Amino acid sequence: MKNTYLDLIEQSYYFPQEGFDLQDGNLTFYGVSLKYLIDKYGTPFRLMYLPRIGDQIKKARNLFRRAMKATNYQGSYNYCYCTKCSHFHHVINKALQYGVNLETSSSFDIDLIQNLYNQGKLDQKVKLVHNGYKTDEYIRKIIELQDLGFTNSTIILDNKNELKKVLNFSKGKKVQIGIRKAIDEEPQSAYYTSRLGIRASEVLEFYRNNIQGKTNLELTMLHFFVDSGIKDTLYYWGEFQKSVKLYIELKKECNTLNSINLGGGFPIRSHLGFEYDYEYMIREIVNNIKDACNAEGIKEPDIYTEFGKYTVGESGATIFSVLDQKQQNDAELWYIIDNSLMNTIPDAWSIFEKFILLPINKWNNEYTRVNIGGISCDHSDYYNSEDLNQQIMLPRYSSREKEPLYLGFFHTGAYQDSISGYGGIKHCLIPSPKHVIIDRDETGNFVDYVYRTEQTVDDMFKILGYSS
Repeated sequence: MKNTYLDLIEQSYYFPQEGFDLQDGNLTFYGVSLKYLIDKYGTPFRLMYLPRIGDQIKKARNLFRRAMKATNYQGSYNYCYCTKCSHFHHVINKALQYGVNLETSSSFDIDLIQNLYNQGKLDQKVKLVHNGYKTDEYIRKIIELQDLGFTNSTIILDNKNELKKVLNFSKGKKVQIGIRKAIDEEPQSAYYTSRLGIRASEVLEFYRNNIQGKTNLELTMLHFFVDSGIKDTLYYWGEFQKSVKLYIELKKECNTLNSINLGGGFPIRSHLGFEYDYEYMIREIVNNIKDACNAEGIKEPDIYTEFGKYTVGESGATIFSVLDQKQQNDAELWYIIDNSLMNTIPDAWSIFEKFILLPINKWNNEYTRVNIGGISCDHSDYYNSEDLNQQIMLPRYSSREKEPLYLGFFHTGAYQDSISGYGGIKHCLIPSPKHVIIDRDETGNFVDYVYRTEQTVDDMFKILGYSS
């Protein structure tokens, strides 16, 4: 009796599970037939399933509201989308349909905000949180936004010197600001304190000496960010508790302070065995803030979150064909795909990020151990399993089979396009794959279209200066 790939998955994980199922022996993604898309568009292609964005927003918002209602929490919840995770118009436009607020990171983000406003996609009442290092141009554009009527625009001070720039460009106009608190990094980090934010021990003194009493400055928010995300660990809760304590100390001296920003986001599913209790974490966050504030006679703050990867990550997938098999020794079989892994999912190469990897077809074939390699000439253009230096289980197939093996890397919707330089020059001049969008129409039916075709030689030659 042969052990099929389907047997392996069913024995190892609960399957089917949210987002993944089989139809006629082929994998579907949120009910969309990937085989249909492959037959229609060919491989490789980048896929964005936009309805997942709304699902994620509604899930987090509902859980926060339920936790607040259960505890009679007096503050509000504000969901912000981090534009840096994916700047594409179709992504941000979909998020805005669900009433999100926005977090920005750089000067050009403000141009993006103005563009959306000019298109009628953005209301002046939207809440904007401006993070990142504040160049002169960044601050100038933020002030111009306020002049346009964006009154809920908060400049988060990442260092003390930024306040001088804000005062210089605002020219006496009232400006809403926040302070980012620098966190202590995890023990295994290369440094002790984050380069981002103002040292916690200096925040109160900075407020007293530079903000308190100035009628043109309104401090409304304390921001902190844990790079590893919101996780049920001693490290996260330790940084969380220190930040809530600082908020309370600052609130006692600053009446205008009314918001705490949790910064780093929720994790997303990176493997089929992923488990995370979102409801528990949200309930604990709300309860801890409420209890700490009540103990000191302080009104509970409005809570802001900046969910980028959580918002858009699970919407994305990257689909490849296996071009060839290479048996390099008795133990190592390579599947070579039709693009570069370094170019298309750079986080897997640079920070060893893991994504859900599944075959699209041949689930009833026997499985075998393989390594996956891209077609670039770089030694590092490969992908392995959860544990470094371990191989992956995928269906075995014969070169005599008419249909090649198709593979999908799933939940690649955040950061991969911006880090790889979408539409730019790639390693070995391997083109960016076509970009396919999936959405639902007014009647709930799937619609698919090509947002960008595969990059051409002419596209690259124009960038490189070989043609005008």
